[in-house]
Amino acid sequence: MVHPFLLFMVYKSIQKKQEMSSVDVASIVKELKSRLIDAKIAKVYQHSQDEIRIGLHIFNEGRTNLVVEAGRRMHLTVHPETAPKFPQSFPMLLRKYLSGGRIIDISQYDFDRIIKLHIQRGEDKTILLIELFSRGNIILLDAENRIILPLKSISFRERKVMRGELYELPAMQISPTTATPDELKDMFSHSDTDIVRTLATRMNMGGQYAEEICLRAGIDKNTPAAHLRDVAPVFNAMQEVFGPLGAELRPHIVLEDSKKIDVLPFELSQFEKYEKRYSGSFNEALDEYFSKEVAEKKDGEEKKPEPRKQGLLEHRLQKQTQALLKFREEEGKLVHKGELIYAHYQRIDGILSAIKTARDKGYSWDDIRDILRKSDIPESRAIRSINQSKGTITVNIDDEEVELDIRLSVHQNSQVYYDRAKKISSKIKGALKAIEETKKLTEKQELPEIRKKPQRPKAKWYEQFRWFFSSDGFLVIGGRDAQSNEDIVKKYLEKRDIFFHAHVSGSPAVIIKTEGKEVPQTSLLEAAQFTVSYSGIWKSGQASGDCYWVHPEQVSKTPESGEYVAKGAFVIRGTRNYYRDVMLGIALGLEDDNRLIGGSVSAVKKKAKLVFEIEPGEFNQNDLSKKIYRMLNEKFEDKRLIKAIASPDRIAMFLPPGGSKLKEG
Repeated sequence: MVHPFLLFMVYKSIQKKQEMSSVDVASIVKELKSRLIDAKIAKVYQHSQDEIRIGLHIFNEGRTNLVVEAGRRMHLTVHPETAPKFPQSFPMLLRKYLSGGRIIDISQYDFDRIIKLHIQRGEDKTILLIELFSRGNIILLDAENRIILPLKSISFRERKVMRGELYELPAMQISPTTATPDELKDMFSHSDTDIVRTLATRMNMGGQYAEEICLRAGIDKNTPAAHLRDVAPVFNAMQEVFGPLGAELRPHIVLEDSKKIDVLPFELSQFEKYEKRYSGSFNEALDEYFSKEVAEKKDGEEKKPEPRKQGLLEHRLQKQTQALLKFREEEGKLVHKGELIYAHYQRIDGILSAIKTARDKGYSWDDIRDILRKSDIPESRAIRSINQSKGTITVNIDDEEVELDIRLSVHQNSQVYYDRAKKISSKIKGALKAIEETKKLTEKQELPEIRKKPQRPKAKWYEQFRWFFSSDGFLVIGGRDAQSNEDIVKKYLEKRDIFFHAHVSGSPAVIIKTEGKEVPQTSLLEAAQFTVSYSGIWKSGQASGDCYWVHPEQVSKTPESGEYVAKGAFVIRGTRNYYRDVMLGIALGLEDDNRLIGGSVSAVKKKAKLVFEIEPGEFNQNDLSKKIYRMLNEKFEDKRLIKAIASPDRIAMFLPPGGSKLKEG
């Protein structure tokens, strides 16, 4: 039962999705389970207070990255952030326990926003547990569910998430995927709130899916749950809504005025008239929704010049400026919280009055905490914590935490923040005066010119694949592994393009982007050489190989009856246009704009000022890339430039799989 002093809480829906729902978790676990089992863990990185990235190696696919953001999301990403220069302690400990281990299982706990990654390294088994509810957490557990280390240590009376403690999972609730009509009837009969809130909170489905069920069942969502006599419409709607979880998903992003507002694993009636952008997998949809905008924003930011050694006055000015920014930020936060209290006057007045009433009636702080903990209304969680020694509570308003003194009125609580902001304002005036004095002293000194760090050209979209521009100016792209083969065909193969492939395992899916123009024989031959050179023929020791080209409509993922098409493979129907005994060969070179390129020999020779021809040989990718890098350093005086545009790892990306060597002459 919910205590009367909490009944002022109201249900509030979120307009734009900010985190994954329990349905999203069920969908991503379903996809990742079929893909990541036996994947090997490499390094772990931490990019922010709540986000880590796990490097993975998937058999027959290659390297990829799993991004985990506590309280928000978990999915594979093709937009990984740059690794921090100095790793923090949490990812270092995860590396200690997990690097070299393999994922043996992925599971969702009780249709909740909790994911378990079961990992085995040698004889040791651990669990990386991801909490995507509330503020979330990432917790490393041993085989007995004892906490090795949490990302965030939490210590409340009712819950402890700290090193050495046993991790306690939340009490299990009724799952919407397995619930029976009798269970629904019993749940509704014992509820003291409306249908939509009962579904949202008692079944872990959240408000969005609770409203969808009411919509499909044709029931007013505000109907008191206890008044519902016939649960059959709700049960049937629930079966219909959650049916796709056991079948084929239809992942997509929902758009409103061309802006992304939601990402879903299957279609909902409430978004029937909205624009949608469909994806090949729910993982891709999540990555585009959550990661792509962040990556594009960072790519668009201007690179900062390399800092030079500072003098005493510059160091002082930097510290003063940092202090000024900190004061202004603090002042802004205090004013914002004061305004926030006024903006939610009635709600906060209700909270303060309710708690004062409870205290006047003799309820202890422990009683109030217990009522809050047992409440089944999500909004009761607005009260985050209670500090009985100070007589204050911390509430969450519009995702901001605000401390309130229960002895003060709404106006007085707001004024507390304004008064604190005034004190900071006086510090800002002092900081501005000090900065002006330091600037005057700095202007008297002659500052040396800042040396700019050489930058390599900004990466293009096609550089995630193998690529080159033909002698006739056509872009040719090819897959690096099974996943990128899939991506090339599903996302980038257009009706006017030309598709190349070879009759061997490990052949890349290669396409010429024609843009509707006629492709000369020179470009077709260069694409053919590109195809055979990056296929398994290179490893076989042969000097030449066969390949063919077809039109896009001949390429399909639909197999014949009783057959199966693996990831990265395709069914080709109709006439194939063969190129026989195509000579193997790849070249690397530097263009005039200092861009490293690679591809068919004749194409690279036409565009590059310095060319290295590659043929099958005895050196592995690592050794040969270092050799070419040393030769470039001997050739050019600007070592920093060569390191920026043609480091060994960038050179290795252009080398075919298997042994290679530099062609003589």
